[in-house]
Amino acid sequence: MRTSELAGRAGVNTETLRYYERRGLLEEPPRSPGGYRDYPVSAVGVLRFVKRAQELGFTLGEVEELLQLEGGGPESCDAARTLAEHRRGDLAARIADLQRMYDSLSELVATCDLPRTDRRCTLLEAIR
Repeated sequence: MRTSELAGRAGVNTETLRYYERRGLLEEPPRSPGGYRDYPVSAVGVLRFVKRAQELGFTLGEVEELLQLEGGGPESCDAARTLAEHRRGDLAARIADLQRMYDSLSELVATCDLPRTDRRCTLLEAIR
């Protein structure tokens, strides 16, 4: 299948597809006699794997590792688990940071409820 058809089936744009190809996440396909890329049907599955892994928070470097592990045995499963545990730890830290930011903004917004004569805009002062 051609680039645009593959991109449409996988839900990515053609530039993303070419970028994944340059990064080695997607094998470069053979060319048709007319010079067009001729992707195998299996490329749709690879692209969906990449997208799903990204939705779970994996970086493209980690996705590349996961793709290499996909066909392996128990050792691959252990390596994939290690990557997932690392990613989960990073996400937990990001969630904690976001919660702190949310709490800080909530406190600043609460000062806006004071009577107009009793308040300064602590929100704007905190950002300065």
